[in-house]
Amino acid sequence: MTPTEFPISAPAAPAALAALPTPTLLLDLPRMDRNIARMRARLDRLGVPLRPHVKTCKSDRVARRILGGAPGPITVSTLKEAAEFAAHGYTDILYAVGIVPSKLPQVIALRRSGVALAVVLDDVGVARAVAQAAEAAGVTLRVLLEIDCDGHRSGLGPDSAALLEVAEALRSPHVVVDGVMTHAGESYACRSEAALRAMAEQERSAAVLAATRLRAAGHPAGTVSVGSTPTALFAEDLAGVTEVRAGVFVFFDLVMAGIGVCRTDELALSVLTTVIGHQRDKGWAIVDAGWMAMSRDRGTASQPIDQGYGLVCDADGTVLPDLLLRSANQEHGIVGRRDGAVGPLPELPVGTLLRILPNHACATAAQFDGYHVVGEGDDGGKAGDGALESGETDGWWPRFRGW
Repeated sequence: MTPTEFPISAPAAPAALAALPTPTLLLDLPRMDRNIARMRARLDRLGVPLRPHVKTCKSDRVARRILGGAPGPITVSTLKEAAEFAAHGYTDILYAVGIVPSKLPQVIALRRSGVALAVVLDDVGVARAVAQAAEAAGVTLRVLLEIDCDGHRSGLGPDSAALLEVAEALRSPHVVVDGVMTHAGESYACRSEAALRAMAEQERSAAVLAATRLRAAGHPAGTVSVGSTPTALFAEDLAGVTEVRAGVFVFFDLVMAGIGVCRTDELALSVLTTVIGHQRDKGWAIVDAGWMAMSRDRGTASQPIDQGYGLVCDADGTVLPDLLLRSANQEHGIVGRRDGAVGPLPELPVGTLLRILPNHACATAAQFDGYHVVGEGDDGGKAGDGALESGETDGWWPRFRGW
């Protein structure tokens, strides 16, 4: 059998879970829909629109579900994502990773194709390069200045002199300083609702201050873009904010559960895996989902409860108490009891199907080409056949990969 003869394409019709190859990525449609509804209700109450970050899902099918059925404003983390979503009809795109001069030809090509692509920067040299490239190409580029609201990663201080220096370097008939964006990455280290609320306000106030200073200096700065899933769901006031970016709320994951943002029964992604062997003297079951399926993300290791490489569920998605994917090799995972747990490993014969809930939804999803959708849902005919029998999947939704 040649490589091209292997059955690598996704099934075209609903299939029993037992018929799926493992490991494979499952998307629980009802859970996802509830998660989307929760975020929308929150932002509707605060009066701010959502610009979802589609780096988590990398899927037109999921993005349309977030946006109510049609393309709308989105945030991306790669220019490959921008091009893929543009091909599916999305024209209002924020590329929320700092731009570098070598990528400007791609940006200009997307702008010429009709995409209202905005880029992000925080460096005066890059600002000058953007202005020069825009003038040379004869196109108008929209720029957001990245603001550091918490010392987590990159960005300009909202009250810094550098903020206005970078903005001045962008002065050109071909550049619009459209506003500011920030991301409270330190929200992932919060351990209480009070801390999450305080971080949300810190994020908001930093962005609003920076935008106010830019306007006073003569720049339009109409966009004030903030967002992380934790701050979006715990913000109490978004005065001055024009949009919220969030992405992992669509699926949630164990890191979000560890922060207190969601419950484990709200996680919409899992990896279906098969028990392939045992080390009974060690209390292990061996499965065919290693770090190539789950990723190496160990985001819960720094939280009060370490979830290993993921929580173990039965085939229906019910968490099996105190059972973790304790360690992972490339294609092998080791299932065992949590430290301190009492009692033997449950009976898991070879061939048993399990689901593993991931630490980081973005990282785990990135290991796969698409989602096997499970559950019931009225998708207007998009998701599959509607109501499902237990243990069936509702079709295959492809996702984008690459840079």
